[in-house]
Order: sequence, then structure tokens, then C-alpha cells
Amino acid sequence: MAKIDRLERMDTRRAELESEYRAALVAALKVTAAGQWGLFGHNKDKQARAKAAPLVDGLADLADEIDELRDQLDMEPFALHAEFLAARGPVSSHAVGEPRQAQAWLDRLAQEG
Repeated sequence: MAKIDRLERMDTRRAELESEYRAALVAALKVTAAGQWGLFGHNKDKQARAKAAPLVDGLADLADEIDELRDQLDMEPFALHAEFLAARGPVSSHAVGEPRQAQAWLDRLAQEG
């Protein structure tokens, strides 16, 4: 019984952290959609990257904690963070800008609920 209670508490904590991650990501995406570059790291602007670094680091810390709990619960890694990481980094000069990309992410997350 104690193991079941412990697993239930871990799963509840995981769900809370995933909600917190999603809220933090949405907040960061809104800032980016409003015109602040750096969240996706698409260009080499060091100031923009430095400005977005605390947001990115906070998301990574939350994702690490979530993945640790998911591992203990024998669950797949946290897919939303993996998708975010895959969307980051240099892109071709013809790629959509970060504000438009952020808006597309917001639209998709809103549809997913």
C-alpha cells in the first residue's frame, strides 16, 4: 500500500510539473510571438539569446525533473520538451521567423488543450 501511495504522489507531482512547464512555455512563446527573438535560437544575436536564456534554462530544469519522475514511473520521456528542443537552433535564411514560429506553436498548443 505504501508503494502505491508513493507512486500516486510521484504521478501527481509529474502532472503538476508538466502543467507548470506548459504554462512557462506558453508564456515564453507569447513573448516571442510579440516580437522578442532568442527563444528558438535561430539567429546569432548574442543579446537575444542571452535575454531568452533564463526562460530556456527554466524550461530545461523543469523538463529534467519531469523526465526523472517519468523514468521512475516507467513512462516515456517528456515529449513536449523534446519537440521544443528539436525546434531550436540555426535555420536557413528562408525559414519562418521566431515570432511566427512561436505563434504557430501557440495555435497548436491551444488546439491540443
